[in-house]
Amino acid sequence: MPQDLPPVGGYDAVQYKRNLPARGFRPAALLFGAGLIMTYGWYKLVIGIREQNEYAREKMWSRIHLIPLLQAEEDRDLVRRHLADQAREKELLGDNFKVYHSDRFVRPTFAATPKDVTK
Repeated sequence: MPQDLPPVGGYDAVQYKRNLPARGFRPAALLFGAGLIMTYGWYKLVIGIREQNEYAREKMWSRIHLIPLLQAEEDRDLVRRHLADQAREKELLGDNFKVYHSDRFVRPTFAATPKDVTK
């Protein structure tokens, strides 16, 4: 019996590689994803800082606009105290004595003094 020989022209090449895309670590995709996440974070941070600055500006202007109202309220309280002092003085002394040499109103200063102080 004759021996088996290879066919004329040889055998086909043996396919030992798989036709699949490369698997595993891809640094380009990872860096691109991290860059997108960081860009979004910086965007939100900048928007938040601008919003905080706007809130601070609004708070400052609201306080500036409230100053005349607060000053008028303090003035009304001082006038009420002054008139109450005048009435108390008239009740105790019978007449109001001028303490100053002019009729100009001087804002009173209220100071808390301790009662147990020896001179």
